[in-house]
Amino acid sequence: MEDTSIFTREGGLRQDLTKGQVIMISLGGAIGTTLFLSSGVALGYAGPSVLVSYAIAGFVALVMVFSLSEMAVVHPAAGSFGTYAETYLGPWAGFVTRYTYWIAQVIATGFEAVAAGIYMTWWFPGSPVWIWSLGFASIVLFVNARSVGSFGTVEYWFSFIKVTAIVLFIILGLCQILGVGSPPVGLHNLYQLPGGFFPHGLRGTWMAVILGLLSFVGIEVIAVTSGEAVDPKTTIPAALRTTALRIFLFYVLALGVVAALIPWTQTGGSVTVTQSPFVKVLAQTGVPQAAGLMNFVIVSAALSGMNTNVYLCSRMLFSLSRGGYAPRFLGRLSKAGSPVAATLLSGACILMAAGLARFTPKAYSYLQGVALFGAITVWVLILVSHLAFRRAHKAADLPVRMPLYPIMQIAGLAVLTALLITMGLDKDWNLSWKVGVPWLAVLSLGYWLWKRRATKAIALGGVDA
Repeated sequence: MEDTSIFTREGGLRQDLTKGQVIMISLGGAIGTTLFLSSGVALGYAGPSVLVSYAIAGFVALVMVFSLSEMAVVHPAAGSFGTYAETYLGPWAGFVTRYTYWIAQVIATGFEAVAAGIYMTWWFPGSPVWIWSLGFASIVLFVNARSVGSFGTVEYWFSFIKVTAIVLFIILGLCQILGVGSPPVGLHNLYQLPGGFFPHGLRGTWMAVILGLLSFVGIEVIAVTSGEAVDPKTTIPAALRTTALRIFLFYVLALGVVAALIPWTQTGGSVTVTQSPFVKVLAQTGVPQAAGLMNFVIVSAALSGMNTNVYLCSRMLFSLSRGGYAPRFLGRLSKAGSPVAATLLSGACILMAAGLARFTPKAYSYLQGVALFGAITVWVLILVSHLAFRRAHKAADLPVRMPLYPIMQIAGLAVLTALLITMGLDKDWNLSWKVGVPWLAVLSLGYWLWKRRATKAIALGGVDA
C-alpha cells in the first residue's frame, strides 16, 4: 500500500498556474541553451546524422515524460518524482532522487548562466563572461522569490519568445533551402561533404545522443508544476500532448535547417563552445540585424532555462524539508505561497556554479557534463518508479496511460544505462563520473546517518526525528 501522507505533507503551495502557463513552462523546460549552443558540439560529433541522435534522445524523453505524467495526474505534488520514488521504491530512493536532482539543476542553472554570458560577448566582445553570468542569476532569483503566479507569467513570455523565434527560424531556413525569394541552397550539405551523412560513423552519432538528451532535461517540470496547477487532471495531459510535436518541430527540424544551410565542419567539433550555430546561420544571410535578433532570443532562452531551473531547485528543497530530509526552515512558505528560503539557498549555490566561469573558459562544458550525470540518474529512477507504480495501479483506472508498457520503459532504461557507460569511458565526459559517483556515495552515507538519527530519536521517545 502506498503512503498517501507523503503527498499531503507538501500542502500549502498555491495552485495559481493556469493551463496556458503550464504548457508554456513545459515548452520552456525543453528549449534551453543546449538547442541553441550545444547543438554546435553535437553537429561536430555526428555531422548531419545529428538528426538521428536527437531522434533517439527524443524517444527517451518521450518515454520518461509519459511515464512521469501518469504518476503526476494521480499524485500531484511539488516533490513529484522524488515523492514517487519514496512511495514506490523506498525512502533511500526518494532521498537520493531529490538531492541528486537538486544539485543537477543547481549546476544546470550555472551553465545556463555561463551560456547567457557567452551570448552577451557577441554584442560586447572581450567583456567578462562571469559578470554577465552572476548578474543574470541574480535576476532570476528575484523572480522566483515572488509568487508562483509571477514566475508563471515571466516564464510564459520567455517561452513564447523562444517558440515564436524557432518557428520563424525554421520558416526562414526552409525558404533558403527551397529557394523561395533566393537561389535554393538545397540539401547537399547533408550528404555531399566528406564522410556523407555519417562522417564519424555510428560512434559519432551515438556520442551526439548525449548532447541530445541534455537538450531535453527540464521537461520534468511538467510533473513538478502539478502541485501548483489550477487543475492538474486536465492541465498535465494537455502539456503532455505538446511533447511529441515539440520534440519533432523544435529540435529535428531546427537542427535540420542548421545542418543544411552551413557545413557541419563549421558548427562544432570541440567541447569548448564559443558561438551558437543558429546565430551563424543568420549571420551568413548578410543581414546583421537578423543575427542580432536571434542572439537576443537565445539570451532569453538561457534566462528562461535558468528561471525554470530555479523553480525546480526550490521545489525539490521544499519537498525534502517537508519530508524531514532537510532543515525545517526550507519548507516554510512566504505570504505569497513561495518557498523563499529554499529559493535563496539554491540561488547561493547557483551563483557559485556560475562563478566557475571566472576560472576556466571550459566552465560550460564541465558543468553540463556533471549535470547530465545527475539528470540521467534521476531519469533512471523515474522509470524504475513508474514500473513499481504500474504494479500498484490498474491501467484501466489511470487518466493518462503510456502506450506499449512496459516495452517502452525497458527500452528507455537500456538507452540511459548505455549513455552512462559511454560517458564514463569517454575522456571528454568522464569528469561527470568522477564527480557523480562520489556524490551518490556521499548521499547514501548521508541517508544512512539521517536514518540512524531518526531511528534513535524514535527509540528515545522523541517526536522530532
